[in-house]
Amino acid sequence: MKVVILAGGFGTRISEESHLRPKPMIEIGGMPILWHIMKHYSGYGYNEFIICAGYKQQFIKQFFANYYLYQSDVTFDFTSGGDMLVHTAHSEPWRVTVVDTGLNTMTGGRVKRIRPYLDGEPFMLTYGDGVSDIDVDKLVAFHREKGQMATLTAIQLAQRFGVLDLDANDSVREFREKNTSDGDCINGGFMVLEQGIFDLIEGDSTVFEKYPLEQAARLGQLNAYRHEGFWQPMDTMRDRELLERLWASGEAPWKNW
Repeated sequence: MKVVILAGGFGTRISEESHLRPKPMIEIGGMPILWHIMKHYSGYGYNEFIICAGYKQQFIKQFFANYYLYQSDVTFDFTSGGDMLVHTAHSEPWRVTVVDTGLNTMTGGRVKRIRPYLDGEPFMLTYGDGVSDIDVDKLVAFHREKGQMATLTAIQLAQRFGVLDLDANDSVREFREKNTSDGDCINGGFMVLEQGIFDLIEGDSTVFEKYPLEQAARLGQLNAYRHEGFWQPMDTMRDRELLERLWASGEAPWKNW
């Protein structure tokens, strides 16, 4: 099963970094968050990726074009015409297709554009700016067990602030710190999809999270895999700093390699 990663947006909420490079190329521990996502899938044996690129897509292509070189020791011999000798070569067992899905294309349109690369098979889809310790094998098994068109990963998002428990007379009965159970479930990405989803995507202006997923739900073809473990998007510099601290600690929850 191939893994499709949405990596074409402008990343305006983290513009301090995204004005220089696409958001999925912002680094955590010296490597793009896109790489971290791919390494996690690869830890479960999924090594074929399709990257839906757009904004500053050349950075993504350059990264993979030079990946083999960057991961190796190299001798440049200028005495013999500039020959290059690669030592201790190391690279991932990956097959990566980077597709320019357009600058202003919406998420659904980006997915529709990569359909020719899927060979008519089911596929996984996630966002290029979020990491998790999700068990991909269990996610895929859940999807196959349900036997329906689409599965998304449901994340219970914690409240950012403390919670007030009020009575009917507006008296505060309790004030307590936020916890995960206070939040609503959201779509955390890490989706598994059948080819039928393409019938619900009209074109470049389609937002995947709107009509396609909403219609799949109305048809009774959308399931939610509940993930109660670690999940963290990188929407802001504060998020990036959190991920950097976790990585520097040596105990990054998403690291399964």
